[in-house]
Amino acid sequence: MTLAVVGASLAGLRAVESARRTGYDGRIVLIGAEDRLPYDRPPLSKAFLAADGPVAVEPFLSADDLHDLGVELQLGTPATGLDPIAREIHTGETTVRYDAAVIATGATARVLPGTEEISGIHSLRTADDAVAIRSALDSGSRTVVIGAGFIGSEVASAARKRGLPVSIVEALDTPLVRAVGPEVGEACAELHRAAGTDLRLGTRVTGFTTTDGAVTGVQLSSGEVLPADLVVAGIGAVPATGWLRDSGLLLHERDGGIVCDGTLAAAHGVYAAGDVAHVANALFDDELMRLEHWTNAAEQGAAAARHALDPASARVFSAVPYFWSDWYSHRIQFVGTPRADQVSMVPAEHGCTALYRRGDRLVGAFTVDRPRDIMKYRKRIAARAPWSEAVSFANEMAA
Repeated sequence: MTLAVVGASLAGLRAVESARRTGYDGRIVLIGAEDRLPYDRPPLSKAFLAADGPVAVEPFLSADDLHDLGVELQLGTPATGLDPIAREIHTGETTVRYDAAVIATGATARVLPGTEEISGIHSLRTADDAVAIRSALDSGSRTVVIGAGFIGSEVASAARKRGLPVSIVEALDTPLVRAVGPEVGEACAELHRAAGTDLRLGTRVTGFTTTDGAVTGVQLSSGEVLPADLVVAGIGAVPATGWLRDSGLLLHERDGGIVCDGTLAAAHGVYAAGDVAHVANALFDDELMRLEHWTNAAEQGAAAARHALDPASARVFSAVPYFWSDWYSHRIQFVGTPRADQVSMVPAEHGCTALYRRGDRLVGAFTVDRPRDIMKYRKRIAARAPWSEAVSFANEMAA
């Protein structure tokens, strides 16, 4: 029997490890587009950029560790096609035949059209991206970030830690409004302003100025040009599913992610996990969720392998989403879903908390600098805690 894992990512690695933990001793093939061993991506925009001294991108496991797990590595060989009927994965001229497959190809950063030939303009998704941005920050580059999402905000934080001038240009009137809602988005805007970041909301980028092929400025819809030696586009990511267009798998109409059922199944013998997968979450009325978060990738990767190897024992995956972000000197954390009927800010002497209500229950919680609280909310969401109890608990913790 052969288990094929497509994507040398966190989700892909957890799938490999989970397969071995369940006692599976058959063949495992791990296919990765990058020529690197699986490595941790969240630190690329956090500790890697913010650290004062030398840093390196370290793999989760060495090649020897993966060899000990009995994993056949095919790195630097992106998958080019899937035939779920013949149970074949194509990687260029090579075909991998499988009995069970886990797709964990993640997502790729959106790029600004027409900027491919301009040096100094970057996205941040891979280790190579992070190395280039870190080098520019270390050289004191004037920095402009396009997009006030979590990645862009972490880049801005790293620039401000070095004392560098940085501007964030955001087309929406409130940062992160789609991710956390307008009330919490405004609280996030205040974190930027307090740190000295130049936050330009309701503003669009219309072009760039260059000298000898290198960026020198960012042109705004207001007519102003912001000086810049480094531009980072934090404008989101799209699932890496182009290779699946002719596979027959159901791809989401909005972003092309793989549509799965509650057990992570995408087709007979094929399961998906992590950034690439839209999964119906039973905890939230079967809301279809595609999450680009570390915890989600790790948990889904492990579950997908178990289900792929033993479909008869597959169970609905219904974990409570969790993510964190580091801005300036603040720890931001979120659990649950922001799709809510009501968002309530809870006053506190230190940090802040926001609760999200759907119907009569708690479905989400956002905190700044309250790390001891967040997992207590996660447990309440998993237990379908009533709204009134959650509000009482929040007020008690804030007192």
